[in-house]
Amino acid sequence: MTIRGKAWSWNATEHDWWAWYPCDRYIEPPFRELIRVVEVEAPTDVVFRWVCQMKVAPYSYDWIDNLGRRSPRELTPGADRLEVGQSFGIGPIVAFAKDHHVTGVAHPRVRRFLGNWSYTYLVEPTGPCSCRLVVKANTSCRGWWGRLRAFLLAWGDLVMMRKQLLTFKELAEKTVRETGVTGPLEAGLGRDAA
Repeated sequence: MTIRGKAWSWNATEHDWWAWYPCDRYIEPPFRELIRVVEVEAPTDVVFRWVCQMKVAPYSYDWIDNLGRRSPRELTPGADRLEVGQSFGIGPIVAFAKDHHVTGVAHPRVRRFLGNWSYTYLVEPTGPCSCRLVVKANTSCRGWWGRLRAFLLAWGDLVMMRKQLLTFKELAEKTVRETGVTGPLEAGLGRDAA
């Protein structure tokens, strides 16, 4: 893989690159695609529940993108109650499917600096207690400035997203070890009672 290729792809397969993602419908071409993937030894619903924590904190390098506050290491009750329009990462949720994906677009204030972004966090099972967490992001790249900005942002995103995905992997696998969950997430584990 070339140096340039590494910025756009981390742990992604050919299948990941050819697959369609919900974020693909929320940005106009021309755009560049970024895909990051981590394998997790935890059921999809446990991993998805940790992804929902992005409503609470970024889970990357907190000293950079969370004003030095540590992202919570315990599940926040109610964070898994998703709604279109809720803040998620750098923008609002535009679509989601429980235990499968959350898709967002950049807030207008973010677009002024980063350009247009659409992104999907997708959890796909690989076994009864394992899955892949795939993040696909699309960033606008119109004109020479847009292409340069997309290239530079790809490297920054690689650093931040890699840390975020490895943090989610660590926390989801720790949840499995501490709770013994081997199937669907048990009621009450980080969820508000209905």
